[in-house]
Amino acid sequence: MTIREMKERKRELGYTNEQVAALSGVPLGTVQKVFGGTTCSPRYETLQKLEKVFQTDPDTAGYTYPEPESSGMVREGAVAYGQKRQGEYTLDDYYALPEDVRVELIDGCFFEMLAPSGAHQAIIGCLHVMFANFVRSKGGPCKVFLSPFDVQLDKDNRTMVEPDLLVICDRSKILMRCCYGAPDLAVEVLSPSTRRKDIRIKTTKYEKAGVREYWMIDPDYRQVMVIDFENDEFPKVYGFDAKVPVGIWNGELIFRRSAMRSPIFMIARYNFETGCH
Repeated sequence: MTIREMKERKRELGYTNEQVAALSGVPLGTVQKVFGGTTCSPRYETLQKLEKVFQTDPDTAGYTYPEPESSGMVREGAVAYGQKRQGEYTLDDYYALPEDVRVELIDGCFFEMLAPSGAHQAIIGCLHVMFANFVRSKGGPCKVFLSPFDVQLDKDNRTMVEPDLLVICDRSKILMRCCYGAPDLAVEVLSPSTRRKDIRIKTTKYEKAGVREYWMIDPDYRQVMVIDFENDEFPKVYGFDAKVPVGIWNGELIFRRSAMRSPIFMIARYNFETGCH
């Protein structure tokens, strides 16, 4: 099994790096390097141990986190995570996770969230500046938030998502711990590890929950897909050189991206009509 195949299997099973480390006996730091791409040629012994994890039926394999060796602290919720099947997790399990574990909970299933790339951070950071400046200039109730910010999308105990960027115009939904209900606008930057979830799963979830508008920004294909749920319009796809109107503000704000450096898809510069360079 290649590293790429193991990555795919890891996403299918919803395993975090912590789970893989505990199941395989491979140190967590090594697991993070292997699946983060830092280590291109791991030792054969390491690959064998990792391969066994992904060739095992998760429904018959037990899982518990190892206890911290010397901290004297008990990670109370950690044992519960991994002992349930995907689809059975709740917000109690979500809140019981260690602070260094980042996941989304969707319909009782955990989805691991990997560290974002530099291009991802640049895009979202610049969007946030542009949106925040617009809100500040116009006034009104809307607030702009960056991930990590929890969204209890369905107002139940089986789903908690973290859009890369969101706009909330009903301030009664903004609680200390999360957004309770659907935001007005959700933005996701696609990556190989999140593409399927963001395009297939989240599109359906956002529409059913009442999100008014959903943006999917794809650095690989240099496209912005916009879905206007509020007006039942078909998805519109814009190239990175196009002007993209923000529907929830009736097109008063226009987004435009002007340049990207290939092949590593890092941002070279931005040209937004509101001035984000």
